[in-house]
Amino acid sequence: MGRKTDDDVLDSVGPRLRALRRDRGITLAELAARTGVSESTLSRLESGQRRATLELLLPLSRTYDVPLDDLVGAPRTGDPRIHLKPIHRFGMTFIPLSRRPGGVQAFKMIIPARPEPLEPTPQTHDGFEWLYVLNGRLRLVLGERDLTLPPGEAAEFDTSSPHWLGSADGGAVELLILFGVQGMRAHVSPDAGRRGSAKGL
Repeated sequence: MGRKTDDDVLDSVGPRLRALRRDRGITLAELAARTGVSESTLSRLESGQRRATLELLLPLSRTYDVPLDDLVGAPRTGDPRIHLKPIHRFGMTFIPLSRRPGGVQAFKMIIPARPEPLEPTPQTHDGFEWLYVLNGRLRLVLGERDLTLPPGEAAEFDTSSPHWLGSADGGAVELLILFGVQGMRAHVSPDAGRRGSAKGL
């Protein structure tokens, strides 16, 4: 398959913009009001009758809160925020599930299996973290506490406290993580996580 030319990329922007707008549940009239771009221009842009320009894409990028390169380089269908490249750090894989600048960030985190579990190396940084174990047994070291969380367990904690995440038994671990700036906490209903969760650590 040959490499896409600039014309190919620009021609594919229209269907992508239409899919993104529909996914967000926004009408052309609402989008026109938010961006200052006329409804007819937006319609022609989505149908491919109008070529994408930086002048048109910038207000759309701001309105959708999506990076400009995602508008022109994301898959044809669906929300570009869910098609993000995995991040590999500290021997673990982080798969972004959101792309909204600021606010709460969502990730799926995968800790690979190892013949021997790693020794904890606690770190600190500003923010607040909520996690939920999907598979495997997570070892959570938080300050002086050393906890093992099986699937279905959740924890939330201030990341300015020394903390470390790893495998409790050397097996692979999968978890969901919500990370927010200092002062932002996940809202959990009173009935959620009653089964011995580590909430409020």
